Amino acid sequence: MNIKRTELDLREELDRIKSENKDLIVGFVPTMGALHHGHAQLIKKAIEQSDFVVVSVFVNPTQFNKEADLENYPRTEEADIELLRSLGCDLLFLPSIKDVYPDSLDSKKIDLNGLDLVMEGAFRPGHFDGVVTVVNRFFEIVQPTKAFFGKKDFQQLAIINRMVEVLEWEIQIIGIDIQRSIEGLALSSRNSLLSDQELKDALIIHETMTFGKSIYKDGMSTISLKSDMEAFFNKGNLELEYLSIIDNKSLQEVTTVNEDCTVCIAAYCGEVRLIDNTQFGDF
Repeated sequence: MNIKRTELDLREELDRIKSENKDLIVGFVPTMGALHHGHAQLIKKAIEQSDFVVVSVFVNPTQFNKEADLENYPRTEEADIELLRSLGCDLLFLPSIKDVYPDSLDSKKIDLNGLDLVMEGAFRPGHFDGVVTVVNRFFEIVQPTKAFFGKKDFQQLAIINRMVEVLEWEIQIIGIDIQRSIEGLALSSRNSLLSDQELKDALIIHETMTFGKSIYKDGMSTISLKSDMEAFFNKGNLELEYLSIIDNKSLQEVTTVNEDCTVCIAAYCGEVRLIDNTQFGDF
């Protein structure tokens, strides 16, 4: 596995490889590091569907709303390198902030059709501006054929698809199902910040979604279902930020629930913010 730390070195390597195979399918997996089994599944899918796989590790400062959250985000570079080598990744990109955000960078303001104004966008103002800027920048650097993202970040995936459409990128965006622990907790780099007790407490998120499944009926009132799910959630020890039942495409709250809807939850487990989602059609 090659490791490149500058845009110039990365481009030289990719140009060399593409000169040998003009039809090369380049798969790209952008990450913020602290890699876990969920990332591994993304990378395995990329390897299955691509000729050459690039993984980036970059903790993007522009998508954090709190300085403490950025400072506390787990960083495990040596372990990440070891995992990527074991998986068979072809190239790891470890850029500096200056490489990703040069002084000459012209950030594009994109019409996201309101996808960025709800849920994460409402509680983390400017978050998706940072996401769109950094993903677009990586697309410019890597120029992949395919890019792989986890469905745990459901809203982010919808926004990236919108960005690709607006900017007319010829990149196939592939969403990979949420990976969970045996108990049901969605895998996340932030889980490493939780104590053993907090890991148990965090299961209330998945349990709440499972409870929603057990009482859900097609055409059911959203207000009624949300009320019951929130009451169930509040039996636990987490602080609920939002529980939204949304249309899969518009991401807007619906009045009645059907299989084309998704429930999205954000909550604090101690100081750690966790998100998860489940599509009713997957129940």
